Amino acid sequence: MRKKLLLNRRAVLMAAGAAAGVATGLVAVPAIGATTPATTTSGARTVRVPRTRAKSFTGAAARTVQAEFPVEHVGVSWTGPRRGASIRLIGQDGSRGAWTALRPVCGAGADGDAGDPAKSVSALVQAGGAAGYELRLPDGATDVRSTAIDTVNGPSTKVATAATVGRIADVEYITRAGWGADESLRFKADGTENSPQAYYPAQVMTVHHTADANGAPDPAATIRSYYYLHAITNDWGDIGYHYLIDAAGLVYEGRYSGTDGIPAHDASGKMVTAFHTSGNNSGNLGIALLGNSNEQPPTDAARRSLVRLLGALSTYHDFDPEAAVTFVNPVNGVSKNVQMINGHRDWLSTECPGTTLYGDLPALRKDAAAELSQPQV
Repeated sequence: MRKKLLLNRRAVLMAAGAAAGVATGLVAVPAIGATTPATTTSGARTVRVPRTRAKSFTGAAARTVQAEFPVEHVGVSWTGPRRGASIRLIGQDGSRGAWTALRPVCGAGADGDAGDPAKSVSALVQAGGAAGYELRLPDGATDVRSTAIDTVNGPSTKVATAATVGRIADVEYITRAGWGADESLRFKADGTENSPQAYYPAQVMTVHHTADANGAPDPAATIRSYYYLHAITNDWGDIGYHYLIDAAGLVYEGRYSGTDGIPAHDASGKMVTAFHTSGNNSGNLGIALLGNSNEQPPTDAARRSLVRLLGALSTYHDFDPEAAVTFVNPVNGVSKNVQMINGHRDWLSTECPGTTLYGDLPALRKDAAAELSQPQV
């Protein structure tokens, strides 16, 4: 009976999304920054995507960098202590800004990683077109790497796509093409995928914040920077989250999962494994809110979109958003008792998803439960 109910609920949800997509699949995408959509005469769609420009530096060379292009974001990674890490930006006129603490970004590598995720640190900083930057890292920091990233000002290329907006029931999302994902970043030089898709049944949903500055002026550009940081600098082969949500409440498709299912899933409803809770990724769906929720709660729009997305995905998987469950990783056998909707700090030693958002999880679970679609019998 449960299997029949799940199939009915999934069919209803997919049908609702498909019906909405007929009307909205080719509408203009709001607020996606430098990615500008244009409808073609054939009814297909093209977007102009700025080519990501990036250059990485290691060791001592990573600490003081003058870039050959305007730096919109800086990715920094190192192994060792976290406290005391800071950055200051170098303006185009040569001026130095104030030193600002580096906050580690949320997300961690593959299941079965041998490294200790508590000692491996990475951060992404908005740089606003700086000419370069200087880093201060704590004593004992090793394997230092920094990457100057520009996802705004580079030469643009046309990318053809059927649509830049999709829907999961009544939740509208911006596709990978819509936010300007360069799909070539998923592949190695020899043409093989760096991190081929692996699919398992979803079991739980984990909430994150990205821990960078709030109020990103161009969220799509920020997501493209995270994409480069995760796929290339961290060598994960793709962005680490399944979905992302910006301050305006726009939902973005995250990790690539093929073209035959809703984002993060294949046609059968299994979920693609992403990289957001090291050792606990397979079967664990990750949703990240852009910005930092340690001292400031998410905007009302972002929270509302998070609730609606959690509700839609709960309906799709027949989840009880308020349930306590036992997660069992199908890859490595790791098990843990958690809430169906949980926070990153429930898995690893981290501040993520921020103090205010983590404290709001009980209310989020209740609100997501109220969003569940009625089963059809």
